Amino acid sequence: MLFLSSRLSATGEIVFVQRPVQVAIPLALTVLPRPPRKIGGESNQIIQFSRTISQVTTPSSQLVNSRKLFYGNLFSRLKSPPHLTEARRLHAVLIVNGFFQRASTDRVFGSQLVNIYVNFGCFQDALLVFEKLPQKSNIGWNAILRGFVDTGQFSNAIHFYNSMLSKGITPDNFTYPLVLKACSGLSSLEEGRRVIEMIEFNQSHHNTQRNIYVECAMIDMFAKCGSLSEARLLFEEMPRKDLASWTAIICGSVQNGEGLEALCLFKRMRSLGIFPDSVIMAAVLPACARLEARHLGMTMHGCTIRNGFEGDVYVSNALIDTYCKCGNTYDAHLVFCNMEYRDHVSWSTLIAGYAQNCLYWESLELYAEMKSSGLRTNAVTAASALPGLANLKWLKQGKEMHGYILKQGFESDVVMGSALIDMYTKCGSMREAEHIFEMMSERDITIWNSLIVGYVLHGNTDLALEIFRQIWKTNLRPNLVTLVSILPLCIEMGNLRHGKEIHGYATKSCLEAIVSVGNALIDMYCKCGSLEFGLKVFNRMMVKNIVTYNTVISAHGVHGLAEQAFSFFEQMKEAGIRPNKVSFIALLSACSHAGLIDKGWSLYRGMIDDYCIQPEMEHYSCIVDLLGRAGNLEDALKVIKTMPVEPDINVLGSLLAACRVHNKVELTELVGKDILQKNVKDSGYYVLLSNIFASTNRRRDVSAVRTAMREKGLTRKPGRSWIQVGDCIHIFHAGGVHPQINEIQLILKRLLLEIKAEGYMPDKSSFSHDPAIGADELSNLDVGSKSQHCNSH
Repeated sequence: MLFLSSRLSATGEIVFVQRPVQVAIPLALTVLPRPPRKIGGESNQIIQFSRTISQVTTPSSQLVNSRKLFYGNLFSRLKSPPHLTEARRLHAVLIVNGFFQRASTDRVFGSQLVNIYVNFGCFQDALLVFEKLPQKSNIGWNAILRGFVDTGQFSNAIHFYNSMLSKGITPDNFTYPLVLKACSGLSSLEEGRRVIEMIEFNQSHHNTQRNIYVECAMIDMFAKCGSLSEARLLFEEMPRKDLASWTAIICGSVQNGEGLEALCLFKRMRSLGIFPDSVIMAAVLPACARLEARHLGMTMHGCTIRNGFEGDVYVSNALIDTYCKCGNTYDAHLVFCNMEYRDHVSWSTLIAGYAQNCLYWESLELYAEMKSSGLRTNAVTAASALPGLANLKWLKQGKEMHGYILKQGFESDVVMGSALIDMYTKCGSMREAEHIFEMMSERDITIWNSLIVGYVLHGNTDLALEIFRQIWKTNLRPNLVTLVSILPLCIEMGNLRHGKEIHGYATKSCLEAIVSVGNALIDMYCKCGSLEFGLKVFNRMMVKNIVTYNTVISAHGVHGLAEQAFSFFEQMKEAGIRPNKVSFIALLSACSHAGLIDKGWSLYRGMIDDYCIQPEMEHYSCIVDLLGRAGNLEDALKVIKTMPVEPDINVLGSLLAACRVHNKVELTELVGKDILQKNVKDSGYYVLLSNIFASTNRRRDVSAVRTAMREKGLTRKPGRSWIQVGDCIHIFHAGGVHPQINEIQLILKRLLLEIKAEGYMPDKSSFSHDPAIGADELSNLDVGSKSQHCNSH
């Protein structure tokens, strides 16, 4: 039989092709029967497709029934054709029956065909059909709008929406969610507000009521465009709140960094008897992760199990991420093992989680297991594996991974760029890291953060601060990683004023509530000597983790406030936070500074007996320091001799420092031999040993230490101090020359004369004797400075 088919040409024209085919044509879905008419004396016969309609001449009643049957079958099949081939057959039927002719009054079938092509992902075909339609309904307009949004063409979607308005088409409740999603995709708050103004105008002038889907889209748009306050206001004004509306506001809160707000909303939703679904659970779990609220995350895990979501891959991935960010890799691994299906995100999340918790071997072993399972490395998994290579300093393997990334075309991804910069900086290749930074066409805040961290690791404070200042010249703003990276520089420079400015920014940006930022602020204030401000930050923190308590305990111990340190230790236990090895290092250090020997021994035994924490080198160093400061050097030596492992340089250094304080020269010789035999790269221990020998005029021993330093290629790191006067930071280095050196020395001489008049006698045994230059040359050194910096930011 002959079949009249059609296709769309490259120019958009409809081309008819008459060809013989053998195909099963649906009954009654053919060319509509019409009465014959004569043109030029000849009958215009219409090709018949249906075996049920065999005659051209049809009675009037039968014609009406045939039309109804035809339209009914056509409408039914246009609703949901099973495949694209069927859709094209329906397209041909519409063409043959004149639905694309200018005289056609149809507004349904053609628009529905546009919708079908969009559903099948044939957006270009949908556009061609849409342009040929003589009449267009909202179904067609909305279908094209959805096509633009689905393909990420958000600007075109908004332009198309405006074109729709200019042609007098009134948007409906299917239109608004689509165009609002386009506004969200562009982060265009003003465009979104204009759409909402149109919604309100049509509601008041045309009595068109917006439904709950439109309201959810409005909340989502405000949240994604950064106006969470407007999203909250709209949410609270909603007369009826369903699960979709709660999901919109909770997701928006999480996306805007309001983790506590999201959790409070979730609790409020549950109190109203609304049960969560897998989407809202996967959305709220990251809030627990960001707050590092481990116990809350475990509670949410229980909620997912009770609601039957443990088999959902998105929920399971969110649980793995939550546990990893809370430091609980064991439970994360359990969730991973219990998953029936694992996607790339599942593997990547656990690989990255191991690296985040310093389990670098485990991270790379899991990556190797993923590859052996048959999954290919994509951009996400490659970025997740790079931190393991970076921290193990496997530069060769890192370069191999970089080569694979270049071959796959992943290098333009900002996450990948950040991971590569991090890998090269940690492997000591700062030049390659800078090259990657320069080559990145698009730089988000993570790229800048990686470079800052790199300069900090390499001790280049000036360049790190310069990069931080450059961020403000872009349209980007520092995030929590930026602040946590830059705050330690304030400690190193003693720049409390700069630290306060960063604190102000953190407060305005709602970043202060994030646990890691709060911890960094406490550390900055306490180490800059402002314990009071550090405690204010501590007291304002709604969520505190083990790092928070360890930081504040250590700060009080360093300031000699041992009792307060013990009080915070008790608070930590009451909060249900189990102390770790760092907690006991801080506590033992506090006992050392306060001279509390019995308390220190009690804590040391409790660490082993009550918490099953085996002492490590840092704990032995604290115990030796505790005994040494109190003058119990024999007991300290006994501890060293009974250690199950060979003492490292820090343990020996603690005993050596005590020897100097208590002038135990004989013990110094014993400890000094061990230090000289070790491959120590820190010249400070040699200087300390030399100073002890020099204080008792043992020049031969001083010479031996000096020789050992030269053989090992060690040089003394010059001492450095600084002071901030107004906006200028004055940095002093031994051997340098300050522009105001004469005035400084004059004031020092006056002060020395005044304190001598009060009976002061200098203790020459505490003078520093530099073995690199000789003790007799110290009198020739001047107070100076290497450089003078102005804090212009």
